[in-house]
Amino acid sequence: MPAALTWVWRSLAGPMAALLIAPFASVELGTEPSRPSPSLGLATRKELGDDLQVEAAQPLPTLGTLFNTHSGEAVPLSAEEPSPERFATFLEDRVTGSSTAIDPVLLGLLRKLAKDRPPARIDIVSGYRSWKLNEQLRKKGRRVASHSQHSLGNAVDFRIEGMTTKQLREAIEDGGWNGGIGYYPNANDRFVHADAGPKRHWVGH
Repeated sequence: MPAALTWVWRSLAGPMAALLIAPFASVELGTEPSRPSPSLGLATRKELGDDLQVEAAQPLPTLGTLFNTHSGEAVPLSAEEPSPERFATFLEDRVTGSSTAIDPVLLGLLRKLAKDRPPARIDIVSGYRSWKLNEQLRKKGRRVASHSQHSLGNAVDFRIEGMTTKQLREAIEDGGWNGGIGYYPNANDRFVHADAGPKRHWVGH
């Protein structure tokens, strides 16, 4: 090789070798290249799992509110609230404080009516009525049946804010209610009675 070319080759050989060796300079013989930590993927899945748990814990959409006109108590109404036990306590007798199991079709009726017009405010005028309270009302001249469906846990008197009693009665009838419906349009104590007894209709005063 001519002397001039030999000098050029030697001048370039050093830098080129350094460039070729540099990427492997930090790798020791007999060792494997480092890999990304698998914990990164696990952390991502854990965070996703936490997010899913938080999402699952979100409350169900509220259909409305049940308001007891005697106690002033209010409870949310949703697809699962209140529970049958909580509903029975909410409708307890206003004089004795006693309660009984309430026929589940009544809570189902309130949910259906609220679902069609959320968020509904449903005022409960009367729920469970003990035999003692029932007789007191009868002695005061109130038109109360001696064997009231209220005393069996089969009836509820209520109204819905924004609806007339006529509209409420029609909504219950249009829904195919198979129990009793009492219509009380008195301006001082307006409400609709619904019970799980025999199918019948009447207008109260």
